[in-house]
Amino acid sequence: MSTEQALRDRSESKCELCSATDNLSVYEVPPGSVGGVDDSVLVCSTCKSQIENPETMDANHWRCLNDSMWNPATAVQVVAWRMLNRLKSEGWPQDLLDMMYLDDETSLWAKATGDHLDDSEKVIHRDSNGATLEAGDNVVLIKDLDVKGAGFTAKRGTAVRGISLVQDNAEHIEGRVNGTRIVILTKFVKKS
Repeated sequence: MSTEQALRDRSESKCELCSATDNLSVYEVPPGSVGGVDDSVLVCSTCKSQIENPETMDANHWRCLNDSMWNPATAVQVVAWRMLNRLKSEGWPQDLLDMMYLDDETSLWAKATGDHLDDSEKVIHRDSNGATLEAGDNVVLIKDLDVKGAGFTAKRGTAVRGISLVQDNAEHIEGRVNGTRIVILTKFVKKS
C-alpha cells in the first residue's frame, strides 16, 4: 500500500488539518522525513501552500486546528503545534497551545524547525557563500581540514551528504567523512 493510500485510509480521504476533501496530497513533515505514514500528513492545497509559504497565511483558515490538534497521529500534532506557534500573535492560538500536550520526543520534533522562535532567537546556519543550510542538505568542503582524533585530513572538494545542524551553534554542522561523523565549521563548506 502506498503512503498516500495509507494516509487516505487514516484520514478518511480528508485533509488531516482542515477536513477539506479536494486537492489532497502528501506533506512530509520536516526535518528528516523519510516519506512514511508516521512522518507524513494528508493535506489540501490550501493548507500545504500556507505551510510552505508562511507569508500567505490566513489566520481564520487555521481555526480548524482547534479540532485537528487532538488527532492521534503524531505528525498531525507536530504540524498543528507549528502552525499555532506561527499564529500565536493572533491571540486565540496561544489558548490552544496552552491546552496542547506533546510528549518529549514529539515536542523535540515539533521544535526542530524553529517555528516557535521569534526571528531574533532562531539559529540560522549559513555556508561560506551565505546560503541557508537545512538538515539533510549536501555540502562540499572548500578547504582541507585536519580531523583531530581521527588521524586523517578531509580533502577540499569532499562531498558531505545529509548533514545535521548543531542546534545551539550556527557555525557548526555535523556530517560523515570517510565513515567518521565529524563537526565541521560552516565557513568551510558550500551548499551543493
